[in-house]
Amino acid sequence: MPSLHLHRANNPTIDEYSAAGGVDFYFTFAFQPIVNASTREIISFEALVRGPGGEPSAEVFALVPRENLYRFDQACRLKAIHVAKRLKIDTRLNINLFPNAINRTGLNIRGTLQASLKEGFPVDKIIFEISEAEKLENYPLVIGIFESYKDFGFKTAIDDFGTGYSGLRMLAEYQPNFIKLDRNLIADIHQDFVRQTIVKGIGNICKQLSIEIIAEGVEIEEEYQWLREIGINIFQGFYFARPSFEALIDVQSKLF
Repeated sequence: MPSLHLHRANNPTIDEYSAAGGVDFYFTFAFQPIVNASTREIISFEALVRGPGGEPSAEVFALVPRENLYRFDQACRLKAIHVAKRLKIDTRLNINLFPNAINRTGLNIRGTLQASLKEGFPVDKIIFEISEAEKLENYPLVIGIFESYKDFGFKTAIDDFGTGYSGLRMLAEYQPNFIKLDRNLIADIHQDFVRQTIVKGIGNICKQLSIEIIAEGVEIEEEYQWLREIGINIFQGFYFARPSFEALIDVQSKLF
């Protein structure tokens, strides 16, 4: 049984977001910085769902009834914006989408837009990430909804690119603002010719399509330096900072 179960009885702060998500426990977020190495600044924070004691997302989702996964996904989006505003985030904000929630809820664009306006968080600073690690149940609908999000002014990203179900197919039919290279492509890339060749190829594709690359999961300096040398400028990973529970952490300038 996930350890989050232990916090239910002792945690009285069930809020409107828990109720909206159809769960009987409190959830919140940790935030991990995304940096631009060229300007040496934080350009965004990714909101990562956590339990009340900092329990990871896997434990949180394990306690969500399957029939409520889609409601919970929507509640996560709304609360991520709320917590980001409370923490006075003035950069962009990356929010994850549960890929197949699109099929069940239509992604309730209006609700997300209203939350952004209510909290005073600019729409054009919100980046929605959809993972390609999960097979999409209704591919055309997902593309249509993502296009609608861009039409409303939100930015979009394909997460876990290169290790999932639909990466190149999705790029052929829809071009997001960003793609996030999966950690599996980046691990020890400074000494792996095959990974180097693949990432260079992805880089050429993205340059032609005007898509920005985020190298996610960078853990050591050697990975960072090699990726910088081929022209990648945006990074996220433990090398720079781990997620910080309900707080914002700075990045040391000496890491660039």
